[in-house]
Amino acid sequence: MRCLKAFGERITARDPGRQTAEIQIRVALMNHLSSHGTAGTVCIA
Repeated sequence: MRCLKAFGERITARDPGRQTAEIQIRVALMNHLSSHGTAGTVCIA
């Protein structure tokens, strides 16, 4: 939950369906940004 607040303190949508969509967008953004910071492994033979 702490990471979700980094994109804004509050959920701006009032409709429950739109709140769900807003949270899903935030989670997708966090996953995308964290994938850039993940180290990749390469097999050297």
